[in-house]
Amino acid sequence: MNILNDYEDNITKAQEWAWEILPGLVTSLVTAALIFVVGLWIIRLINRMVKKFFRKAEYDPSLESFMMSFISIGLKIMLFVLVITQLGVQSSSLVAIIGAAGLAIGLALQGSLANFAGGVLILVFKPFKVGDFISAQGVDGTVKEITIFTTKISTFGNQIAIVPNGQLSNNNIINYNAQNTRRDKIAVGIGYNSNIKQAKDILLQICAENENILKDPAPEVYVAELGDSSVNLSLRFWAKNEVFWAAHFHVMEELKNRFDAAGIEIPFPQRVIHQPQA
Repeated sequence: MNILNDYEDNITKAQEWAWEILPGLVTSLVTAALIFVVGLWIIRLINRMVKKFFRKAEYDPSLESFMMSFISIGLKIMLFVLVITQLGVQSSSLVAIIGAAGLAIGLALQGSLANFAGGVLILVFKPFKVGDFISAQGVDGTVKEITIFTTKISTFGNQIAIVPNGQLSNNNIINYNAQNTRRDKIAVGIGYNSNIKQAKDILLQICAENENILKDPAPEVYVAELGDSSVNLSLRFWAKNEVFWAAHFHVMEELKNRFDAAGIEIPFPQRVIHQPQA
């Protein structure tokens, strides 16, 4: 009988304890949920304001994308701390937990931290910016966005290559837009029986007629090599970055057409098969 009475007393005490703590728990959960929802809305609002500020101030697009990512992640971390604190976790305990977690995460994510540092170095030293055409890590393309950890590059085929910032900041990069002009070098072989002067004059005439090719510095043609089956000429000319490829492809097509018209042979490998005599 005493055991039954003790059991009933424990049930009663548990119910009383539940009714005492439940309202506060529900209130904390509801408040935390409201803080979370309102916090996300405020973060989106701040992101829009920051984006509008960068657009009006005409900052470097590279800085804009990086700072947008950095601010968004920082605000979300602050929101997480507010929500956890509202649920009853003591701030001192939370700091200790964050410190321990930060150490463990830092050791586990050394590569990500290196990528973050690489992003900072890219923004500070500016080896390239959004809109530049670069060649790095086996990828050729136009820089579309620089974020906290990665850089997005649009390739010739309109694919997006995502390259870690740490690799970009610590390896070789070719920036084709660092200068306003770019020099092309086209190699073409002619037969040993062809007239070298005539071939050089044709190449220079093609360059003179093309408005995309700069006249200063003047185009040049050299005999680069006396090959096994051809005399190899090297045509060099300058063009502005925005019309470089248009000039390149025009010269390639014109030199073939004009060499054919002038009877200048462009040698190519041939195989002669002799039929055995009966």
